[in-house]
Parts: sequence; C-alpha cells; structure tokens
Amino acid sequence: MRHIAVIGSGPAGYYTAEACQKAFGDEVRVDVIDRLPVPYGLIRFGVAPDHQSIKNVAKRYEMVALSDNVRFVGNVAVGKDISIAELQSLYDAVVLATGAPRDRPLDIPGSDLPGVIGSAAFVGWYNGHPEFTDLAPPLDAAGAVIIGNGNVALDVARILAKTPAEFADSDIVEYALHALGGSAIRHISVLGRRGPHQIAMTPKELGELAHLERAAPRVDPADLPPQGDDAMLEPGMRKSVTHLRGFAANPVAKPVTIDFDFFAMPVAIEGGQRVERMIVERTVLDAELRSHGTGERYAIPCGLVVSCIGYTTPPIEGVPYEHGRGRFANVDGRILPGLYAVGWARRGPTGTIGTNRPDGYMIADAIAADTPGHSQKPGRAGLDSLLATRNVEIVTFRDWQKIEAAEVARASDRSPRKKFTNIDEMIAALHK
Repeated sequence: MRHIAVIGSGPAGYYTAEACQKAFGDEVRVDVIDRLPVPYGLIRFGVAPDHQSIKNVAKRYEMVALSDNVRFVGNVAVGKDISIAELQSLYDAVVLATGAPRDRPLDIPGSDLPGVIGSAAFVGWYNGHPEFTDLAPPLDAAGAVIIGNGNVALDVARILAKTPAEFADSDIVEYALHALGGSAIRHISVLGRRGPHQIAMTPKELGELAHLERAAPRVDPADLPPQGDDAMLEPGMRKSVTHLRGFAANPVAKPVTIDFDFFAMPVAIEGGQRVERMIVERTVLDAELRSHGTGERYAIPCGLVVSCIGYTTPPIEGVPYEHGRGRFANVDGRILPGLYAVGWARRGPTGTIGTNRPDGYMIADAIAADTPGHSQKPGRAGLDSLLATRNVEIVTFRDWQKIEAAEVARASDRSPRKKFTNIDEMIAALHK
C-alpha cells in the first residue's frame, strides 16, 4: 500500500489523485488536503462566475473524490496545523499542488496607492474567496485600468462592464453583484506592452466582448499590423486577432467602453489619497519582440487599477523555492526525496486547467519509480490522530456536499448557487 498526500484540491491536485488511482489501483490511499473547507481551488475561486460551463470539470473531480481510496481533507492548513516534515513522516509521497494564488507584484511608483489591486485579489473578491470578501474595490470613478493582455484581464474587464441582469445564471457573490450594480465605471483601458500579435487572449473570451449589453470594445486601427501578417499566426491566435480587427473596423457606441491600448507600458500611478491616474509610456518592439519605451508618455484618468500580470506560489517552510520564478524548486516535479510539485506550483502560472492533467500523470509515474509498494507509514490514520490532538476539525467531501446543497438551496431561480463567503458560514452550514 502506498500512502500519498496531495496538498491542494484544485485541478492539479485532483488530476494527480486520479493519476495515482489509475497507476496503483486498490494499493493506494490518497488524501487531498486543503486549507479551506471547500474543494476545487481555481475552479471555485478563479474561474469567472459567468463561465459556468468551465466549472463542469468539477464533476470529473467528484468521481475521484467519492472513490474509496481518495479522501478530501478540508479545513487543514499546511504550515499551521501540520508541517511538511510531519506529513513526510506519515506518507510515502507528499505532492504540492498549491497552485499560484498570490499576485506578482506591480513594481512601479505608486503601486501601493489605495485602488491598486492585483487580479488574484479582485477575482477572489467577486468569486467569494474568504480572504478577499472585505476588499471593497473602489468603483466610484469613471475610469479603470487593467494591466495585462491575457484571459484574466478579459475576465476583469467583462465583469466590470456587465449589467446586473447579465449575471443571471452565474454564481457571482451577492455583495459583488450589488457593488458592481452601483459602479460609476464607464471607461475601461486594457494595457499591453506589446501588440495584437503578442496577446495571450483566446478567441472565445475575446468574442464575448462583442455581445455585452452596455459595453463595447474598441481597438485603434493604427495598432494593428498588416492583415497579411496574420497568416503566420497559429489558428487560435489568428481568430483572436480577427476579433480585434472586427472591434477596430466596426466601433459601436455604448455607455461603457473597453479600450485595448497596445504598445503601452505602465510606468507610474499617481494620486493623493488614492489612485487618480495611470502614467503610460509608448513602446516599440525589437527584432526579438521585446518591448522598449519610446519616451512618449500620457496619462489615463482612473480610480481603479487591476494588475493582471501573473501569479506566484507562496513559499512553504522547509521546501526549496525559486524566488525568481515564484515556484517550488524542482526537477521534473521532484523537489526532495518523497516530496513533489505539480501544476503551477511546479512550472509556474502557465497553461490551462487541462494542462494539469498530464502533469498529474507525470508525477504519478515519478512516485511509482521512487517509492516502494508496501509502506509501513501510517498515512491517513496517522494524520487523523495527529490532527485530533490539535483540535483541528476535518471537513470531508461528504461534508462539502452538505455545504454545497445549502448553497444551492439559498440560490434564486437564476443562479446555480449562492456561495458562502467565509469559513464560519461554511462550517455552520455543515452542522445544520
């Protein structure tokens, strides 16, 4: 029997648990440990609330979680309730699948002003993450700036631009829906250091902007390269650029504008007691497609800045860490004997939800090569015994299903669930 602990219950964690099931069959016990009482990580707190179809992948994870040899162990904080060293003494393999839940810092003057928010915090706020329920982003000024040219930037722009009615059938949390309904934002600028051919935005997400009720996307035709150059792009990118060309060729007048500001590098944020303007420098690209400032600067009035420039994995005591890359130090997922990393914790914040599946299977193969098949370690029995001495209340997957049922029962006819937004609410629902 192999005993495996997976730290983190998001896509990387459950794909790893699934891979271990398939690799070892009945001869494995996997505990998927999470600091929150609810599973799924990025699926619950990172995917936009109006993208419910993406969340359907959780049904696959549920099949894994409800099997006899995989257990969800929620409400257990690694580093606080139990250490990595203690987990290694209990399990044959410990896999870090913690993702990259912290914002990469925006290193420009004024980035500490009130009104400058990282995308992890902002997305966590409208998705009801317990850490960010009190964020209260300022929505009382006409202008907002979003830094980044990826899908997260598009999510933030779309959420800021939508009417309350457009959130029907979403699971956006009530306090965010109320705040967005009273928003004064009318001009959203999406900044990118490079040009349309260097975006990391997918066609579906870009195409959605053309169908917003009160908002219209705009692109300066002068920022677009010659149309013939699109032939060099891979098909998905070509579709994305086609959307941008459509926005440029067919401007639509609506109350809210979403302006794509390409070749635009944020250099400073100014204001007195809060954000008042973003200072931007025009850029050009060199032969290697790196951006360089031209010295030409301009200001964008704004009361909110959301930085969508990437994420980092928080360090854990006793685990080697690459600060420059914001991930655990590893070679093909191996950190130390018996200690592994998977997903964003292994490779940094790159790829999609599905990218984590082959990652999980690679780590299962590594565990098979590195660990004996007949362990003398106590595994979950040892974990339960240790946590009991520390008065830690474990939340199982069956417990989570009770919490989920309570959320669904609280929802209106037009939303799939009304999320609990703090741990006390979740635990209270469990005991009703």
